[in-house]
Amino acid sequence: MPVALIASLERDLAERALAGLARTRRTIDSPQGARVIVGGRELIAFASNDYLGLANHPAVIAAACDAARRFGVGSGASHLVAGHFRPHAVLEAELAAFVRPCTNAQALTFSSGYLANLAILTALAGHGDAIFADRLNHACLNDGALVSRAEFVRYAHGDMAALRARLAASRAQRKLIATDAVFSMDGDLAPLPALLELADEFDAWLVVDDAHGFGVLGDGRGSVAECGLASERIVVMGTLGKAAGVAGAFVAAHPAVVETLVQNARSYIYTTAAPPLLAAALRASVAIIRDDAPRRAHLATLIRQFRERMRSLPFAPADSRTAIQPLIVGGNAAAVELSAALLERGFWVPAIRPPTVPKGTARLRVSLSAAHSRADVDALADALGALAPEFAMAGSR
Repeated sequence: MPVALIASLERDLAERALAGLARTRRTIDSPQGARVIVGGRELIAFASNDYLGLANHPAVIAAACDAARRFGVGSGASHLVAGHFRPHAVLEAELAAFVRPCTNAQALTFSSGYLANLAILTALAGHGDAIFADRLNHACLNDGALVSRAEFVRYAHGDMAALRARLAASRAQRKLIATDAVFSMDGDLAPLPALLELADEFDAWLVVDDAHGFGVLGDGRGSVAECGLASERIVVMGTLGKAAGVAGAFVAAHPAVVETLVQNARSYIYTTAAPPLLAAALRASVAIIRDDAPRRAHLATLIRQFRERMRSLPFAPADSRTAIQPLIVGGNAAAVELSAALLERGFWVPAIRPPTVPKGTARLRVSLSAAHSRADVDALADALGALAPEFAMAGSR
């Protein structure tokens, strides 16, 4: 009976809340930025992936408004039917030229990074093939591997010896190595040079999810450029709703890879295209990423400042030189309580709990942005310092 079905859901939700795992949404009544209005209060936000502060940039807004007047607000169809507009085509050409994972790269845009990763893994691997994935990869890489029907082989985080052994033992027809470039909950970087060496040795694709590296690392070109790499076997996925400040994602790769996605990737073929106004906004955003090096330099300064301030605290940040600075608390309840205590003091820093992170490693995920000031970072550090004595002994809760 339907009532029994509802009751079972309610029991599951109650158990989730009791375990300190319930998720909630907060409604923002202002533009995204270093300061946001939530519930009538201004908060200093360390919760967003708007790493360069472009989500409310005047040039990006102006480009979106101009494109809305010219092209309207909807695409009306999938790219392959009637939804591929001139701004989409120009953006793809500019992204390919900017990211350049290989000399003749092309790019393809998607409505989200999730759809892009599903497209890559299901189009390049299938039954009889094998996908080798870092244990801490983002959920969309894992889901893409599962949907592909290829053998799904996971290796311990960053363990190149384990990956090599698994590649050597595999008899798969085609092999694909998939990795986050910057791991979203820890902020550390994948060993991309070593991964490319293994991809070369075992004739495998190297799929790099650069959601948190594009726009920030490698002079804005991303993690592959940061490592000085280029190869026709590299497939880069970058999201456009984080450092780029807008929405969507792209894949940059060899032309044969891009055409394979156009022809075979269901999450591209059967999805309505993003509005052309977003593509126009992204062109303005990419231009800022390419030309505004001081913006990235300011972010790098804030990262160093925050890490220095955290050295003396019991929940010191993990080994991350990126805008993602996790503070490991331990217990779910303690992480939620620390986040709530910061909120009372005017700081929005989200608590991240299992299954997003391993059990016993609940944390605050501090996201720094070029929109923050040095005073903002000092204020957060002061608040954390004041709360540290209370929460140093609360990690098991």
